[in-house]
Amino acid sequence: MAYQNQTFIEEAVNAARGCWALIIGRADAARYFDFTQRGLIGSFIALVLGTGISVFGPMLLGVPAQSGAATGAVMLAALLFALQIAAAYIVLRQMGRLDGLVPFMVADNWVNFIVSLFGTVILVLVGGSEVMLFTVGLISIIVEVNIARRILTLSPMQVATFIVVQIVAQLIGVLILGGVMLQSMPAVPAA
Repeated sequence: MAYQNQTFIEEAVNAARGCWALIIGRADAARYFDFTQRGLIGSFIALVLGTGISVFGPMLLGVPAQSGAATGAVMLAALLFALQIAAAYIVLRQMGRLDGLVPFMVADNWVNFIVSLFGTVILVLVGGSEVMLFTVGLISIIVEVNIARRILTLSPMQVATFIVVQIVAQLIGVLILGGVMLQSMPAVPAA
């Protein structure tokens, strides 16, 4: 387990090691994360920083963005986060495993921070592409499965249920926000 009196930087370094352990599926991935209340707060700080990095980082480094894109991205991130935590709570409660909610949030928040950091660097250096989007999506699924397996220690059927509910919650969030954004767009006059 991670040290209890570590600085935020030390916690971030340990979490990065934990993220790598989750990517490759190591059984000891949980030992890199701090699942105490202090660790939960640190992971939320990382989540906020990660959201800021992914939303504003590219613009600060010269990548052009449409007007209002940052606001929409922050709204989307907040909605998806709320739906993801609600879905995790419901599924873990049904499984009798609410003890896994805090470890899930800690690991997932740190994973989001690391992905935001690397994603921003890659976007600035290489630019966005479908290949990169597919790669990040694939790695995200692998990490979520390994959080369920290695951090929450769920059975294979529970892992499948947990992941499917997470994906459905994310899709609902995208559809809700997409519908709201489409309704708020001005009508295009007919030619």
